[in-house]
Amino acid sequence: MPIELRAVTRETVAAVCKLNAGDGGKQVAPNAVSIAQAYFAPEAWFRAIHAGDELVGFLMLYDPTLVEAPEEREFFLWRLMIDHRHHGKGYGRAAVERLVDHVRSRPGAERLLVSHVQGAERLARFYQSIGFRYTGREDDGELEMSRDLR
Repeated sequence: MPIELRAVTRETVAAVCKLNAGDGGKQVAPNAVSIAQAYFAPEAWFRAIHAGDELVGFLMLYDPTLVEAPEEREFFLWRLMIDHRHHGKGYGRAAVERLVDHVRSRPGAERLLVSHVQGAERLARFYQSIGFRYTGREDDGELEMSRDLR
């Protein structure tokens, strides 16, 4: 089933906020928090993840091209969450590939960064399986990974 990244709208925001990663908020912030943060961060680009007509997840990107003087120059996958009912179906992988396509279309995009909490081995394996590699940097206890976009 094709995956699409669609804008969160007045009609879909409540459903996006009800999605649940099933981790008790340990690894992924609730979508309502992410959306609220995005409204105060003009460099945030966020989308609902749809498999056909079904809402299955949410992602948020730090896009330095959205502001005149960005604090950071790198693109960063701030949030990726797939609702617990849709884990293991390939939606996260497909959503990241759609995101990579989007980032490649932005001026100056050379790589995409992501990070995860220490001890999240399953998440680490997931990101490694789609081309992310550790950078050796750590920020607030999270391990940074990078994917080359060239």
